[in-house]
Amino acid sequence: MATFLLELVSPEKLLLSRQVEMATIPAAEGEMGVLPGHAPMIVTLRGGVIRVRENGAETESLFVGGGFAEISPERVTVLADEATPLASLSRAEAERRVAEAEAALAGIGNDDPAEKRELALDRVLSARTMLDLAQAA
Repeated sequence: MATFLLELVSPEKLLLSRQVEMATIPAAEGEMGVLPGHAPMIVTLRGGVIRVRENGAETESLFVGGGFAEISPERVTVLADEATPLASLSRAEAERRVAEAEAALAGIGNDDPAEKRELALDRVLSARTMLDLAQAA
C-alpha cells in the first residue's frame, strides 16, 4: 500500500516522523483524512485528535491543542501547539485548562479586538475537547 511521510512537531521536539498509510487531522473546518497523493494545502488545526493508520490499523492517537498542517502529495508536516498521546491525558489538567480558558474568555471586554475573543474561544474549545477525551480514555 502507498504511504507518505508524516511528521508531527511540537514546540519541544519532533514527536513522530515515519511513513504512514493515512492520517486524520482535526482541521479547523472539520476532520480531514489525508492519503498519499493529497492535494497541496496548509490548514489550521483546532484542538482534537490526530489518528495514524499503518498496515491497515490505527496505530497512534494524539491530542493536539491546535496548530497548522502543511500537506503535500508525499508528506504531511504538523506543527502542533502541543501534542499528547490520548492515554496520557490528565482529567485534572484538562479541568484546570477549561477553568483558566473560560475565565480568560469571560475577562474579555466588548472594547477588546475580535481576534482576542476568537483566540480565547479557541482555547476554551480546545480545553473542552481535551477534557472530553481525558474522560473517555
